[in-house]
Amino acid sequence: MAQDSVDLSCDYQFWMQKLSVWDQASTLETQQDTCLHLAQFQEFLRKMYEALKEMDSNTVIERFPTIGQLLAKACWNPFILAYDESQKILIWCLCCLINKEPQNSGQSKLNYWIQGLLSHILSALRFDKEVALFTQGLGYAPIDYYPGLLKNMVLSLASELRENHLNGFNTQRRMAPERVASLSRVCVPLITLPDVNPLVEALLICHGHEPQEILQQEFFEAVNEAILLKKISLPMSAVVCLWLRHLPSLEKTMLHLFEKLISSERNCLRRIECFIKDSLLSQAACHPAIFRVVDEMFRCALLETDGAPEVIATIQVFTQCFVEALEKENKQLRFALKTYFPYTSPSLATVLLQDPQDIPQGQWLQTLKHISELFRKAVEDQTHGSCRGPFESWFLFIHFGGWAEMAAEQLLMSAAEPPMALLWLLAFYYSPCDGRQQRTQTMVQVKAVLGHLLALSRSTTLSAQDLQTAAGQGTDTDPRAPAQQLIRHLLLNFLLWAPGGHMIARDAITLMAHTAEITHEIIGFLDQTLYRWDRLGIESPGSGKLARELLKELRTQV
Repeated sequence: MAQDSVDLSCDYQFWMQKLSVWDQASTLETQQDTCLHLAQFQEFLRKMYEALKEMDSNTVIERFPTIGQLLAKACWNPFILAYDESQKILIWCLCCLINKEPQNSGQSKLNYWIQGLLSHILSALRFDKEVALFTQGLGYAPIDYYPGLLKNMVLSLASELRENHLNGFNTQRRMAPERVASLSRVCVPLITLPDVNPLVEALLICHGHEPQEILQQEFFEAVNEAILLKKISLPMSAVVCLWLRHLPSLEKTMLHLFEKLISSERNCLRRIECFIKDSLLSQAACHPAIFRVVDEMFRCALLETDGAPEVIATIQVFTQCFVEALEKENKQLRFALKTYFPYTSPSLATVLLQDPQDIPQGQWLQTLKHISELFRKAVEDQTHGSCRGPFESWFLFIHFGGWAEMAAEQLLMSAAEPPMALLWLLAFYYSPCDGRQQRTQTMVQVKAVLGHLLALSRSTTLSAQDLQTAAGQGTDTDPRAPAQQLIRHLLLNFLLWAPGGHMIARDAITLMAHTAEITHEIIGFLDQTLYRWDRLGIESPGSGKLARELLKELRTQV
């Protein structure tokens, strides 16, 4: 508490000096400085109110002798009064200074003076007497007239900006760049007012032909902050223009999304989907330039976390939301797939973009084989290989990781010889850095496990220990190895799909989940499986019920 008191006193001195400077000059520089600090000053006012409400008026004056000067300077600054909730917080602060039962003439005078400031705040938008008389003569009360006047001014300016945008190089009919810049500066404290929305939208969409950006950086930052805090709602076209014209705003939005994901519950794809759609990033990513920036930030997160499952899952959910937005925006792509995925062949991207729901289930296996063939050619055939190496192919693959999950299910649901194409696809997905020899060894190992699982599926007596032995998990193999992760996921699929798997599922998972890390991995697998089944409309009442029960039980353990 003592430290908070010291900090507030330091802040108080800083803002007292700032307000004095703003009060003494009304130059362009002081206006810019005021707009730049509005959010910080509002936060200071909020802290000041939290302190004042705990004191009586006499203590306030003793602690902050010049509090009246500070609040008065703020009350007479039109930028501060117009910004967000500053007007309301100023009223709260002033009310803390009022003596409910004044004991002397000094306290009575203070009350009278405060009432004058409150009256000024509440009528801050009044016009001069001539305008008031004119509007009254027309039969309008100020409370009706001024909002209408503001609305008409905004619509007029927005219309002028739209014409400015359409006029292009016709310099005689274009609004001067200096005026556009001035408008963006004036808008900063007014961003959150609903009536100003059309002007904000028009400023964002209006593109000049100047070599440098003419809109104020503070304007971009204020608009983006208001979007993040859900204080304004703009059309998607305006949001896209904001992020195309001001890259830091797009980057901040991505970082804001990462912060929400980190602070939320792990392994909950429905919540991740809500966060992504709420951020507007998947919709705005229909523009290739925005998609590339977002995708690059996902790539960095993936590399920084050594391919963390949570990051991979987020990339997959984002891609699904992006594809949905792309389909809603237009039936035919306005931009070539190469503009979204520049480091891969268009044919591979086209196949991966297919919705499995649009393919008959009987053809899923053939589609998976085709995907495997294209990836194998890109990764192993040097004459047709990607110029960026296997990582680029794998990075593309994880965007559409649902195909890998389908491949695992296809292997377990078939009594035939496991197709080598599917074994290769899974070996590559789980361990992309392996060379041919290592990948072949993984395929042999997985094929052997599949053979054991097929034999167990025909057994009349099945135990969790049998499953562990068949999978070779009694050995000293590192459970974090990619091949072991692949085998665990095959075992989990077996428990969900095999006739006898449901009976031993809980015992088998208890044997598997011998570390917190593996428990989280199993939770992630179950959540992802249910999410994909819901999205594809796969109906399996018994398996779905078991997966939901297991997921609920495991979440209570972590």
